[in-house]
Amino acid sequence: MPETVARLGLDETTLEKLGGLWTAREIEQQPEMLRQTQGLLVAQQKEIETFLAPLLARKVRIVLTGAGTSAFIGDCLAPALSARLKQRVEAIPTTDFSCAPQLYFESDTPTLLVSFGRSGNSPESVAAVELADRFVTDLHHLVITCNADGALAGYGKGSKGLTILLPDATHDRSFAMTSSFSCMMYAGLAVFSGIDAMQGRIEAIASATQGAINDYTVMMKTAASQGYERIVYLGSHIFQGLARESGLKLLELTNGARVTMFDSPLGFRHGPKTIVNAKTLVVVFFSNNAYTRCYDADLLDELRKDNDAARVIAITGQDGVGVEAADTVRIHGLETADDTDLLFPYIIGPQIFAFQEALNHKLTPDKPNTSGTVNRVVQGVRISRTGVV
Repeated sequence: MPETVARLGLDETTLEKLGGLWTAREIEQQPEMLRQTQGLLVAQQKEIETFLAPLLARKVRIVLTGAGTSAFIGDCLAPALSARLKQRVEAIPTTDFSCAPQLYFESDTPTLLVSFGRSGNSPESVAAVELADRFVTDLHHLVITCNADGALAGYGKGSKGLTILLPDATHDRSFAMTSSFSCMMYAGLAVFSGIDAMQGRIEAIASATQGAINDYTVMMKTAASQGYERIVYLGSHIFQGLARESGLKLLELTNGARVTMFDSPLGFRHGPKTIVNAKTLVVVFFSNNAYTRCYDADLLDELRKDNDAARVIAITGQDGVGVEAADTVRIHGLETADDTDLLFPYIIGPQIFAFQEALNHKLTPDKPNTSGTVNRVVQGVRISRTGVV
């Protein structure tokens, strides 16, 4: 008999019947896809560095953009890259660019537009690059995409552009973006942090990500069975972007059956904390930075003392968060790593939790919305071709 392959604790035959095979595969493949993405970047390194070096030397404005999950990549990377490069790096969604280009594009500011896209066919993303070409005099395109045949891929092939095409398996077949998110984010981090530098970090990142899958699949399955009605994800600086993506995954895979919220630990006290009740799960992403970590720990301690939430979970790369082991997702091997390296293993728990919630709601994770009102690639957007100055 052929060997049975298990994905997230279920065999592939069962997953196929449940309509969740692609989602489970794509969550589980992330460690290997991260390694393959690094290998692809090494192979294209000379071309990438030749393209970027003069732009970085000129300190051009760098804008990270995309729609939905692809936009949240920018939220996760922009603060760290701005500090690292010591230049202006901003995250602006294509969904903002498209409806008000005059507020975001600066005609006389040399700009590198970094576009992230799984399919590269989202109408707003295509419109955004077209509008950028119209508005900005000195514009360069860096396209990071999972689909060679997408409309977006072509924008990086001109004399003032470059396209980085990720491994085909990252072009997720499932509704929700998982490996496409992590690998596009990794590529964005690597090209601006140094491909050689990331060569020394990739194995620790991939191993920690695999460890999160191995160690916390059962924990997330158990958590998803508890009937939490409100789920809050909290993270400081770059982890606020990850919190936003975590909430979206749950919203998507449960077809809106779960109420989600994201914020920063400090911002949460300023009103949003009123969401917490006896049916609320709160998840806090901890920074490795000692200063920032104080604020993460302070909020977590307050939530535990309030005793209003059903459960508070800490996702952390270090010990000493003051939480019982049963409520801690401890990521191993990145104790002294930069916070950007933690993005990849940290997202695993929320992805698996969302997957299990979908199954608990008798939904098919690969296509949780069967009505057609929400689609894998956004449909129905009517891009305006008039009134743009």
